[in-house]
Amino acid sequence: MQLKKVLTIAGSDSGGGAGIQADLKTFAARRVYGMSVITAITAQNTIGVQRVFELPISIVTEQIKSVMEDLKPDVIKIGMLASNQIIKTVASGLKKYKEIPIVVDPVMVAKSGDRLLKKDAQSTLIKYLFPLSFVITPNLHEVKAMLGIEVREISEMKKAAVFLKKMGPKNVIVKGGHLPESKNSIDILYDGKSFHIFDEKRIETKNTHGTGCTFSSAIAAELAKGKSLPQAVKIAKRYISEALKYSVGLNIGKGHGPLHHLYLIDK
Repeated sequence: MQLKKVLTIAGSDSGGGAGIQADLKTFAARRVYGMSVITAITAQNTIGVQRVFELPISIVTEQIKSVMEDLKPDVIKIGMLASNQIIKTVASGLKKYKEIPIVVDPVMVAKSGDRLLKKDAQSTLIKYLFPLSFVITPNLHEVKAMLGIEVREISEMKKAAVFLKKMGPKNVIVKGGHLPESKNSIDILYDGKSFHIFDEKRIETKNTHGTGCTFSSAIAAELAKGKSLPQAVKIAKRYISEALKYSVGLNIGKGHGPLHHLYLIDK
């Protein structure tokens, strides 16, 4: 069997719920071959992020070179990049591979509130990576950080998507998991011409650590398998809902526990 290949470029989560660890679990669950370029190491658990150590630029560069020269991926997912230098390094390493779709999850702040992207690097992320991306997947907190606006309803999500599209990505997914007073989890895809709305019943669980990483990785996996972007988002959305549902009762950690990425094994 010929496995499709997906590369994640992101930070390591020692707690295993988000970052590189969540990405690789998701790739395995979605039946694609996962590879990784680690940009930073976090001392992190379900309660918070205790420390972040950015890897030297030289090793980030060499990881990208090693993977791209031998294992060239079908799709690339980008998560935590931490700093200006790392963002520019990743952009420089990928800009010659324009044929490979890039899914950018603009990771800025952890669920615990700890910052994972330096404030001065936000504009660098937009300038260097958004124009290279096939799709970006910001949540409402990240939308606020980038646009300076509060999003409280679907019409505002659509307006935000239009503004973000002008920053360079081919497509925008605004994630509405934090939409106030909504019984459902609503995400909106904007391709520059039309909107697609994806709606799933909200799962009541504290085990939501790594949902953003997992969602973008699932989209990347489905794109690698040849799905259209709307199809990939629909499948990823369903996968997230099931992983959340099966996380209820896992009781891993004292805070926001992880999703059950491999719930299908227990079925």
